[in-house]
This record gives sequence, structure tokens and C-alpha cells, in this order.
Amino acid sequence: MFAVVRTGGKQYKVAKNDRFEVAKMDAKEGATVDLDVLMTSDGKKVAMGDKGAKVSAKVIEHTRGDKIIVFKKKRRQNYRRTKGHRQDLTVIEITDIKAA
Repeated sequence: MFAVVRTGGKQYKVAKNDRFEVAKMDAKEGATVDLDVLMTSDGKKVAMGDKGAKVSAKVIEHTRGDKIIVFKKKRRQNYRRTKGHRQDLTVIEITDIKAA
């Protein structure tokens, strides 16, 4: 069984016991959160929308992503700017998927 959920403006295909990183969530480590369900499937039947479907996830930890470098340059203008960015992330693990 799998489901498609939406969190942090992105969609993820998830199954039970999947562990992955999402945009930072406002939940304590160890807390259980419910995710927005877009679709569920058990291999035979597909249910669109969240008509009673529920996906629960456990917050494992809060972390930060890899650093990316943002470099801007305009040639012959002596214009150079360097900035770095690290995205705040939350690692979650899917604990339960209930179809409608």
C-alpha cells in the first residue's frame, strides 16, 4: 500500500516505514503528525482525495541540508556576490497508512 501526500509545498509517494526529509515542520521530535493525503492505493484500488484516508508520521529529528553556494557576477562591472544557504529540514518516518 502507498499514498501520495503533500507537505511543505511538495508531493511525496510514501509507503509504511519510509524515512525521508521534508521542509521544516513545527512539531517536536518524537511527535506524531498527520499529513495531507492526495491519493491512496493498495495495488488494486485507487482512491483520489482524502475521503477518510489518513497518513501518520513520526518526527525523527530536525536537521539542516547541505550548504549551497549562490554566486552572482556581472562581467566587466567589478560586481561579485557570494552567499551560502542551508535549508532547515525535518526527518519523518511513516508509521501508518489508512485508506478510506
